[in-house]
Amino acid sequence: MDETTDHEMVYRVVISDEERYSIWPDDKEIPWGWRAAAKSGSKQECLDYIKEVWTDMRPLSLRQRMQEQSDTHATQNRD
Repeated sequence: MDETTDHEMVYRVVISDEERYSIWPDDKEIPWGWRAAAKSGSKQECLDYIKEVWTDMRPLSLRQRMQEQSDTHATQNRD
Protein backbone atom coordinates (compact mmCIF):
# COMPACT_ATOMS: atom_id res chain seq x y z
CA MET A 1 0.00 0.00 0.00
CA ASP A 2 1.24 3.48 -0.84
CA GLU A 3 2.12 5.43 2.29
CA THR A 4 2.10 8.84 0.58
CA THR A 5 0.53 11.41 2.84
CA ASP A 6 -1.91 14.03 1.61
CA HIS A 7 0.65 16.85 1.82
CA GLU A 8 3.13 14.83 -0.27
CA MET A 9 0.70 13.95 -3.05
CA VAL A 10 0.67 15.85 -6.30
CA TYR A 11 -2.73 16.77 -7.66
CA ARG A 12 -3.95 18.30 -10.88
CA VAL A 13 -6.90 20.56 -11.43
CA VAL A 14 -9.51 19.01 -13.69
CA ILE A 15 -12.51 20.56 -15.42
CA SER A 16 -15.70 18.73 -16.36
CA ASP A 17 -17.62 19.07 -19.60
CA GLU A 18 -19.94 21.36 -17.60
CA GLU A 19 -16.91 23.52 -16.66
CA ARG A 20 -16.98 22.50 -13.00
CA TYR A 21 -13.63 22.24 -11.25
CA SER A 22 -12.13 19.57 -9.02
CA ILE A 23 -8.77 18.09 -8.09
CA TRP A 24 -7.51 14.66 -9.02
CA PRO A 25 -4.38 12.73 -8.02
CA ASP A 26 -1.75 13.41 -10.67
CA ASP A 27 -0.80 9.74 -10.95
CA LYS A 28 -4.36 8.60 -11.70
CA GLU A 29 -6.09 8.56 -15.08
CA ILE A 30 -8.51 11.44 -15.46
CA PRO A 31 -12.11 10.16 -15.52
CA TRP A 32 -14.27 10.34 -18.62
CA GLY A 33 -15.97 13.72 -19.00
CA TRP A 34 -13.11 15.61 -17.37
CA ARG A 35 -9.96 17.21 -18.76
CA ALA A 36 -6.77 18.51 -17.20
CA ALA A 37 -6.44 22.21 -16.50
CA ALA A 38 -3.10 24.00 -16.60
CA LYS A 39 -2.43 23.59 -12.86
CA SER A 40 -0.89 20.83 -10.79
CA GLY A 41 0.78 20.87 -7.41
CA SER A 42 -0.08 20.31 -3.78
CA LYS A 43 -3.69 19.93 -2.74
CA GLN A 44 -3.74 23.44 -1.29
CA GLU A 45 -2.12 24.98 -4.39
CA CYS A 46 -4.75 23.36 -6.58
CA LEU A 47 -7.61 24.42 -4.30
CA ASP A 48 -6.25 27.98 -4.24
CA TYR A 49 -6.10 27.99 -8.04
CA ILE A 50 -9.71 26.79 -8.28
CA LYS A 51 -10.83 29.47 -5.83
CA GLU A 52 -9.16 32.09 -8.04
CA VAL A 53 -10.46 30.96 -11.44
CA TRP A 54 -13.85 29.37 -10.74
CA THR A 55 -15.85 32.51 -10.19
CA ASP A 56 -19.18 31.34 -11.60
CA MET A 57 -20.39 28.12 -9.99
CA ARG A 58 -23.26 27.60 -12.43
CA PRO A 59 -22.81 24.65 -14.82
CA LEU A 60 -22.05 25.55 -18.44
CA SER A 61 -25.43 24.32 -19.71
CA LEU A 62 -27.26 26.58 -17.25
CA ARG A 63 -25.14 29.62 -18.20
CA GLN A 64 -25.80 28.96 -21.89
CA ARG A 65 -29.54 28.55 -21.32
CA MET A 66 -29.68 31.77 -19.32
CA GLN A 67 -27.73 33.62 -22.04
CA GLU A 68 -30.10 32.33 -24.73
CA GLN A 69 -33.09 33.51 -22.71
CA SER A 70 -31.45 36.89 -22.19
CA ASP A 71 -30.70 37.21 -25.91
CA THR A 72 -34.27 36.25 -26.82
CA HIS A 73 -35.68 38.75 -24.33
CA ALA A 74 -33.40 41.50 -25.66
CA THR A 75 -34.43 40.75 -29.25
CA GLN A 76 -38.12 40.83 -28.36
CA ASN A 77 -37.74 44.14 -26.59
CA ARG A 78 -36.08 45.71 -29.63
CA ASP A 79 -39.06 44.97 -31.85
